[in-house]
Amino acid sequence: MSELKNGFKLKKQIRTLYITGILGNLSITGAWVVILAARGFSLVQIGFAETVFHITSLICEIPSGMLADIYGRKKMLVLGNIMAVTGDIVMFLSQNYWMVLLSMPFHAMAFNFASGSGEALAYDSMKLENKEDGYENYCSNQSIIYRIASGISTLAAGLALYLGYRKSYMISAVMGLVTLSFTLRLFEIKGSEQKRESSLLNGMLKFFADSIRFLYNNSKAAKLMFLNSFVGAIDILLLFFLQSKLRSAGLSNWLLGPALFIMELGGIVGARLILKAKKARYVSVFIICTIGVLTGVLLEHTSVTWLMVLGGFISAMADDAIQIRTDAKLQDMFPSEQRATLISISSFTFSVIMIVLSPLAGYFFSIW
Repeated sequence: MSELKNGFKLKKQIRTLYITGILGNLSITGAWVVILAARGFSLVQIGFAETVFHITSLICEIPSGMLADIYGRKKMLVLGNIMAVTGDIVMFLSQNYWMVLLSMPFHAMAFNFASGSGEALAYDSMKLENKEDGYENYCSNQSIIYRIASGISTLAAGLALYLGYRKSYMISAVMGLVTLSFTLRLFEIKGSEQKRESSLLNGMLKFFADSIRFLYNNSKAAKLMFLNSFVGAIDILLLFFLQSKLRSAGLSNWLLGPALFIMELGGIVGARLILKAKKARYVSVFIICTIGVLTGVLLEHTSVTWLMVLGGFISAMADDAIQIRTDAKLQDMFPSEQRATLISISSFTFSVIMIVLSPLAGYFFSIW
């Protein structure tokens, strides 16, 4: 890779993003629902805590992307790391339910500030050296990192229960600080120099208006956002409800963790397979992946545990494949100066679809 006068190296930048991806997704407290249940909190309390998380996420999703475009993607990634560590410390200190609720917005904002910023930084880093063709491979690798880390975090639930919530969240906070140390090594790249508005609010409103105008004038990008989010939501909800349905089908508790891990591996397979289909038309990829996700839903209905796990595997494989292809396609459409904002709007779209589909899916899987 060529080295620019300012010391930027693309290979080092991408490697650091991979490292922060690994450290950021590996978490001993990933199964936080189980940890709260072990502390004696009711499902109603846990559900309300999750609601606080999602409300915060919805409110902050788009503003976080706009701030990343205005002030810099690296700065928002650093802020996200700080939010994650703060949330872990609050949970470590929590003596009651109110402290638990207080930690939720910090964890939600940690997710928001990371969402969009990392992808935008990676794409514009590649664009700086005319290496945008490597973005799909980058997405594939990050997807694999996420799936493996999520699977390991799920398997670590037993360790977290053994150590107790205090030790677990302290370990998580320390890992967050290590992640922060790597994030600080990233090189800041802005899509283009923007004229700063005298008022932050005015600047953000202008950014939002420009982004909405872009989507209005580029209906193809808006449709891709919606369709990709819809298919992804079906997969996420399927994997979520399979946790309960597998137990109802007779799968023992000690086999549940490995079964969930196997389903996560489907995403890894999908992330690699899509790289073998670079010449395939997007419409063909979308149809095949949609059929894959729906096949997972049908196999869930068999009540045969190994077929249900296979269905989850196929669904995750299809979801990651279409996610990676869509992300790469959207990045080619997005203007650099609005990249993080538009990625955040895409994430916001997914969250809204999840809110609408979650209760419907709960009813569907209860009568299915």
